[in-house]
Amino acid sequence: MQPGNPGFGGNGYVHEPVVFGKPEKSRYRRGRGLGRHPFRASSSSPSYLQQQYEEKAVPRCTEFDMAYFQSYSHVGIHEEMIKDNVRTETYRAAIMRHQNYIAGKVVVDVGCGTGILSIFCALAGAKRVYAVDASEIAVQASEVVKANNLTDKVIVLHGRVEDVNIEEEVDVIISEWMGYMLLYESMLGSVITARDRWLKAGGLILPSHATLYMAPVTHPDRYRESIDFWRNVYGIDMSAMLPLAKQCAFEEPCVETITGENVLTWPFVVKYVDCYTVTIKELESVTSKYRFESMMRAPLHGFAFWFDVEFNGPAIFASNHLPYPSQSSSADPNLNGSDQRKKRAKSDEALILSTAPEDAPTHWQQTLIYFYDPIEVQQDQIIEGSITISQSKENSRFLNIHLEYASGGRSYVKESVMR
Repeated sequence: MQPGNPGFGGNGYVHEPVVFGKPEKSRYRRGRGLGRHPFRASSSSPSYLQQQYEEKAVPRCTEFDMAYFQSYSHVGIHEEMIKDNVRTETYRAAIMRHQNYIAGKVVVDVGCGTGILSIFCALAGAKRVYAVDASEIAVQASEVVKANNLTDKVIVLHGRVEDVNIEEEVDVIISEWMGYMLLYESMLGSVITARDRWLKAGGLILPSHATLYMAPVTHPDRYRESIDFWRNVYGIDMSAMLPLAKQCAFEEPCVETITGENVLTWPFVVKYVDCYTVTIKELESVTSKYRFESMMRAPLHGFAFWFDVEFNGPAIFASNHLPYPSQSSSADPNLNGSDQRKKRAKSDEALILSTAPEDAPTHWQQTLIYFYDPIEVQQDQIIEGSITISQSKENSRFLNIHLEYASGGRSYVKESVMR
């Protein structure tokens, strides 16, 4: 297919070149995205839902978005994700568990990357899979599809979900949209857009639900390596470096691996997400009040965040059923993590991908917000406050984090940005 002639190539790949300004330099740990180019997946006239969508204002693609999409053109990011066996095997297991929903049906893979989830769905019997991605990795995805003789089933669309056209309703949406701290990268908004544009009533979304947790942690080794090191450097007192060292080490959230031994209490649910009902507006800012009771005497170095996602069919979760407590539900928001785990373990239906410290490690690890100075807490001491996670005004894919915490009669505030 020649540049400037949009349409289907022999491999089912649709592309139309668009020239953008040079994006600002941006740091992404792992970016992922759904691009910008408008395409049609068929020549039939647009549906009523499609016409309704096109009448709405489509969010413009910013230079930050383009930098984000570009970050996913590098094969190393996809290699890291695919080699995460917990991630990839859980998705494959979810597809096979829901094969009855997928076989003979139409699927959209939001942010398809190399196309591996799209191919899993095709192998599970999907009638047609629209594999959507904005990154240039879509070029390779189309070649992977061709090499596996699946061009009759998998159609690669190079573009943002907000811009590509799929002129039929779909039965299933699948996406690996989760970022660090669950909401980093704001890719869930693209899944919501795909849901509102194309998903049939009663359709399936994988994953279906997500839960973000937080818990206070102690991590003396990390603090010692980054901070206490400066107190004696080859016999030289370099403690004058401490303020700068603390700022450099702990100003921004850290993506690291901790263990259950670092966690001082049962976790608290910051945000519960039902992918069938969540709105884009709801994700712009999340606020939750928390209260912990330390289970041991230890220095409190900060808070850790991690998440679970579940792969359940739409019929399993009625509107009055939540697997975890939510701030917006009638369930007790302070139900501790032990009870949450027991509820989860008893569910024969639940297939879980967990990034918790006590579970098998994933490439997401855990996200930690460290204090500049630790707080000594006693067993049974109360740690309480509030957390607000909001999309940055600078770049909606970044997260502004406002953390208020109090313990032992003293109150503190920590603000940071996850870039």
